[in-house]
Amino acid sequence: MLDFDEEIKNFTKSYEVDQTEEAIYSNDLKDITDIVMEMTKDLRGKN
Repeated sequence: MLDFDEEIKNFTKSYEVDQTEEAIYSNDLKDITDIVMEMTKDLRGKN
């Protein structure tokens, strides 16, 4: 049987997880609200 407390003590994140986490948080990604606002501005400018 696994001793979860002991397993947690021995846990270390992999290097790839750290790199991925850093890449995600350092990018300013657009969400759906930003996209809709940009589309609205474009439509208003064309009329």
